[in-house]
Amino acid sequence: MKVLQNQFNSGSDRQDYYTIVLLTSGSITETIGYKTYSFEPNTLYCIPANALHSVDSWSRDVKGFHCTFDVEYFLLCIHNQIKLTQFPFFQLGKTPFMKVSTVERNMLIEVFKKMNIEYSRKKSLNDDLLVRLYLNVLLIEIERIYKHKSDTGNMSIPRQQQIVMQFQELVSQHYLQLRKVSEYADLLYINAHYLNDLVKAITGKPASTYILEQLLMESKSYLIQTNYTVSQIAIALNFSDESYFCRFFKKYTKMTPVEFRQNHHQHSK
Repeated sequence: MKVLQNQFNSGSDRQDYYTIVLLTSGSITETIGYKTYSFEPNTLYCIPANALHSVDSWSRDVKGFHCTFDVEYFLLCIHNQIKLTQFPFFQLGKTPFMKVSTVERNMLIEVFKKMNIEYSRKKSLNDDLLVRLYLNVLLIEIERIYKHKSDTGNMSIPRQQQIVMQFQELVSQHYLQLRKVSEYADLLYINAHYLNDLVKAITGKPASTYILEQLLMESKSYLIQTNYTVSQIAIALNFSDESYFCRFFKKYTKMTPVEFRQNHHQHSK
């Protein structure tokens, strides 16, 4: 997390982390997905992971707060995991920004400042836990503000993007039972190759990768947040046996589940 002050790069990019920006002065023109926005002071905007975006221009007097984090860091926020995709401001097709009142801005600034202070002076696991809890507070406060504001944009979402949104929602509901792109294509009444191409064009990754990442995120969550054995986690995630789960996990993380858990504990000390 950092204070925002002329720290932008131009050019389109996809990053595997989430971004939250509170603009307090100056102006920014940024393209997120297929739409270009001009942000003015007292604007808060959010960019989900893997969203294609670029900063087109910014004024010299830009100031504000800028926070980035990845899924694994967020997994450590709370034991009863909230999926990042459930926050409306990180959902594909939803308006990614909102104007905030002076009171709302000042409240958000206080959370940003507290998180920044704790992040700057963290020395122990408990210090870092406080940073993550402040991040969770920030997201919940943003969600409350977002839900209380009318969506003035009422964007007309292209049909292709609607399909990808539906696919993402279906994956979040059924990834434990359905592991094949063709199964989701059947639910959407479209061809599997067409679905895969759509998802890749809009999110930057194939549909199959999106399903795998949901499983990996849940696997890491169990390993970090619970004391379940690897065998118990394999059962909870609907794998046929422990060895299959271990092969799956190591293939995509280059570590066994036990190594991942031990590595996390070592870095947390």
